[in-house]
Amino acid sequence: MKKLLFLFIALSVQQFCSAQASASATVNSRATVIDPIKIDKTVDLDFGNIISAYNPGQVILSPDGSRVAYGVQISNSIPGTVNPAEAIVTHGNNNYSITLPEQFTLYNQENPNQILIIDRFTVQPQEGNLIDIIKIGATLNLEANQTSGFYTNSSGFNVTVSYN
Repeated sequence: MKKLLFLFIALSVQQFCSAQASASATVNSRATVIDPIKIDKTVDLDFGNIISAYNPGQVILSPDGSRVAYGVQISNSIPGTVNPAEAIVTHGNNNYSITLPEQFTLYNQENPNQILIIDRFTVQPQEGNLIDIIKIGATLNLEANQTSGFYTNSSGFNVTVSYN
């Protein structure tokens, strides 16, 4: 009987002294869905009319639309179409970065072996609340005695905007 009483007490104590083998907690989860960043081109980059020279030269078109020539001439009486590129960036309340190419090549429509190189792109954002207008300027590089004609590149260059 002592053995039976001892066994009964041992089994009863084991129920009260068992170790905790697991625990749990409730975790909430959330997600915020934001609108994708978007860019729409509204104006193409256009350096206007440039007069070739005996020396190489450059035309710097600023994002504000002003242009300065070095080594070549620009005519104020026949400027042609002069525009910095312009795009609208829709970004909500989020910060973003702008990526432009290192350089871009224009080809003479009549003689594709004749090229102009655009480089040193500059950008000036006109900040709004949820939408910004960005204006893009660059430097146009001309060779000495650059062949006259209309230079273009129908593939265009990429302006990439990305959320930071």
